Amino acid sequence: MAIVSRGFRGRPRAGGDRLPPGQYLVEDFPVLSAGPTPRVPTDRWEFAIDTEEGETHRWSWQEFMALPQERPAVDIHCVTRWSKLDTHWEGVSLDVLFEDVESAAEYALVHSYGGYTTNLPVEDLLDGKAWIVHRFDGEELAPVHGGPARLLVPHLYFWKSAKWVRGIRLLNEDWPGFWETAGYHEYGDPWREQRYEGD
Repeated sequence: MAIVSRGFRGRPRAGGDRLPPGQYLVEDFPVLSAGPTPRVPTDRWEFAIDTEEGETHRWSWQEFMALPQERPAVDIHCVTRWSKLDTHWEGVSLDVLFEDVESAAEYALVHSYGGYTTNLPVEDLLDGKAWIVHRFDGEELAPVHGGPARLLVPHLYFWKSAKWVRGIRLLNEDWPGFWETAGYHEYGDPWREQRYEGD
């Protein structure tokens, strides 16, 4: 006699189809950092894009805030296995920041105040996939979450969304960043569980 009827799939997972494999939902916003939290006043903050040809495009906080703002609502997924659904941000699309940047580079190395770096393909920063954000849930982004501004690349594990962002260097070759050098995956797709090198 069958104990489980044909077609039984068990209790549906919280988060359903929006939760990548191996992840669990959180309601809070966990804080994970590899070192001390940089405190960057906005009158000293700047963001720069450096091309592979040595050209620099630079924005002060005032210039950055004058750019068109977007309000992405996205799910985020941390490599430590937590996911948070329906997060609300405000910031500037990388498409806007790249508008006047002439480059044929395929790779980007993101730099943060405090020395953190992470690498991404340029194509993962464009076409509505990434933002520099300065507000979360209607409030100024707290320093522990990367304020005054952080990168937001929600389709990759959250370590790719560098906190305290200060610039992007465009490269012809892929250079691993901080966590990638320590054995994390070069790309970090949560749907393919690309947590560590070799995944």
